[in-house]
Amino acid sequence: MITIKRLAILCSLVMFSSAQSAAEPIVTESTTNSTVTTQGEMTTTVKSPPPSAISPQLGANSNSDLCTIGVAGAVQTQILGISAGMTYTEENCIRLKNAKTLYDMGMKVAAVSTMCQDEKVFDAMMMAGTPCPYEGKIGAAAKIGWDSHEQTLREKHGAEEKTDVKEAATFGGLGLLGLLLLL
Repeated sequence: MITIKRLAILCSLVMFSSAQSAAEPIVTESTTNSTVTTQGEMTTTVKSPPPSAISPQLGANSNSDLCTIGVAGAVQTQILGISAGMTYTEENCIRLKNAKTLYDMGMKVAAVSTMCQDEKVFDAMMMAGTPCPYEGKIGAAAKIGWDSHEQTLREKHGAEEKTDVKEAATFGGLGLLGLLLLL
């Protein structure tokens, strides 16, 4: 019991002494003088505006059902900006749409004839043993007709050379590159 009393007295003394020491503030006086001097010069010069040639957006990315391919490009120099664009009609796409329309109208032989205007389809049909229709004839009669007049009629019905879309786009791109080199 005596140890508890001694402990209580010791705690009271510690609390009393710490309360007295906290009551007295510590005051410090300090004075600082500082001088900062900066010397410098800044100049901003804008010599030219940013390039602004913007190529036109052509209907290739719209959700329309067209058989056209858009090609566009732009070039900007410090003095001159040029932008150009054009569309190309894709013949095979038109052929497919026409054949589908004919087939949907119930004209199956005309639809196959439309597809046979493509040389690859014509050759595939011949290799498969189902020749393309020949002046309304189908099957063996068409095969005999094509064998006797194949070259003249294929030329007449659209096997002539047409401008390839990729080739035209390549020439257009090369022309634009040539123009860029001149600037």
